[in-house]
Parts: sequence; structure tokens; C-alpha cells
Amino acid sequence: MKKDIGILLIFVVLCTALALMNPRFLSATNLQNTARLIGMFGIFSIGVGFVIVTGGIDLSSGSLFSFLGVLLCVGLVDFRLPWPLVVAAVLVLGGLLGLFHGLVVTRLGVQPFIITLCGLLWYRGLANFLADDSTKGFGHCQDFQTLAALATGNVLGIPIPFVLLCVIGAMAWVVLHRSVYGRYLLAVGQNEEAARFSGVNTKRVITSAYVISGGLGAVSAIFFAFYANAVQPSSHGSFYELFGIAAAVLGGCSLRGGEGSVVGILIGTALLQVLKNLVNLLGIRSSLDFAVMGTVIFIGVVTDEMLKRRKNKRAQSKRQMQEDRARQTENVRPMESL
Repeated sequence: MKKDIGILLIFVVLCTALALMNPRFLSATNLQNTARLIGMFGIFSIGVGFVIVTGGIDLSSGSLFSFLGVLLCVGLVDFRLPWPLVVAAVLVLGGLLGLFHGLVVTRLGVQPFIITLCGLLWYRGLANFLADDSTKGFGHCQDFQTLAALATGNVLGIPIPFVLLCVIGAMAWVVLHRSVYGRYLLAVGQNEEAARFSGVNTKRVITSAYVISGGLGAVSAIFFAFYANAVQPSSHGSFYELFGIAAAVLGGCSLRGGEGSVVGILIGTALLQVLKNLVNLLGIRSSLDFAVMGTVIFIGVVTDEMLKRRKNKRAQSKRQMQEDRARQTENVRPMESL
């Protein structure tokens, strides 16, 4: 809770400062576009956060957006399949790829960093192969205008991706903070062996986190594809995984696992997009986006380490005080008996 309040205060201060420096920040167009980006990035960041809570990592998100985006274009434009069928296939495939990652981690004992790094390379390569190294676009969306309207439209002026983020965020909050499954996720991240001895099916829990990450990544992939209205396999979604990881870390998810907050992830996502908006509005070179991401991750990790050490020192001091009191009690009892 303290971390959530802290990052919320930073977010409010940053928004206030940006609004004072550039009034265009509060324009309807800018706020709407920023909300759309927060929705698209926030949806898959929640899935990445679930994986980090278990002590894992997912580096494949950006390449997954490219691969699924190409498949979406191929199914809708080249094969002219019904859009509900194509969307369902993309969502299922995203979940299956997450299942594959989870099974490799839990059944084969491969480190999450390795398998998701391989996924980053595989999916980008497959996207280039399927698109024949060319850009895939949607054209005028004549056969799937409904899908295009859902992906790029608004509800009462609020972008649909942001509305969906609110719904998914509320569901994720209940799952992580108010359900037995959520307690299992946190327990596995804190100490997998202890959780297993307590009767938790740790392999199933960890695998399910990757399935959630893959499924939510597929949802974001559809929005990203229509937001750009085209998919360039070699660059589409490039480095987007860093935004998800940075949002989770900034939102209070410890890279050691066992800690995480859905509210923190959402605020972290919003903060990152406001920082990116700041770079654009102030005319700073966009190449500094990556420097900002690196700085955010660095600050998050260092802060987490400092808080961890402070917590350990407090626990150690408390144990020492309890031991001292116990010794004093033992020394007083013999005197009383005399």
C-alpha cells in the first residue's frame, strides 16, 4: 500500500508539472491518446506482473505482438476469414505460447530468462518469415469494420483499450489480492519449496501465470496492430517488453518474486506513458525513451534492494530484542526462586 501511494504521488506531481510546462498536455486529443496507450500497455503489463510475482520474467512480449499482429493481418486480409474466428485464434495462440513457456520452465527446469529470450527471437523470426520481410497492413478494413471500430473506437469519449484495462485490472486485483490463487502466486514467488511442502501445486501455479501473460499479450497485440494500422515485422512491438517489466517493477513487483500490486502496475504504466508524453511535448529526442526505461528499471531495482535490506535489518533487530528479553526473563526466574 505504501508503495502504491508513493508512486501515485509521483504520478500526480509529474502530471501537474507537465501541465504547467505545456498546456497541450491537458488537451482532449492528448489525454485521449495517452489513455489509449495506457490501456494497450497496461493490459499486457498486468500479465507480465503476474509472471514477475512468481519470480519469473517474460522477455518475449514485444516479439509476440509482431508475430500475432502478422497472423491477424494474414487471417483478415489475405485469407478473408471471419474476424471473430481470427481474433479467437490469436487469443488462443497467445495463451498456448504462454503455456509453452510455463511448461518449459516448470517441467524442464529452464530459466524463465532463457526460454522467453528464445521466444523473443523465435516470434520475431516467424513474423518476418510469414510476412516475407514486408509490411502487412489492414487497408480500408472493409470486411472487418466492426473489429476495427472496437479496437480503435471510444466509449463516451474514453478509448476502448482504456475501458478494457479498467475491467481487466479490476478482475486481476480480485484474483491477486482476494483469492486463494493469488495467495498461491505470492507464496510461490516468496519461497517455491516452502509453498510446495505446504501442498501448493507450484508447477501449475507458475505455468498458469505464463498463460495469463500470453493471453493478455494477445489482447494487447490486437490493439497495437490496429493502432498502427500496419505491422512491420522487424520493428513492430520492438522493446515493448521493457515497458511491461518497467511498469511492474515501478509498481512494486519485486524481481525476486513474492511481491506485487495490480494497482501499482497500473499506476506504473500510466507514469511511464506520461514520461513518454513529456519527452514528446517538450521536444526531447524520442531516442531517450529507452534511456528513460533503463533509468526507471534501475531506480526500481535499487529501491527494492534498499527496502529489502531495511526490512531485513528491522526483522533482525526485532529478533535480537526478543532474544534479549528472553535471556533477561531466564536470569530473573532463578533469582526469584532463591
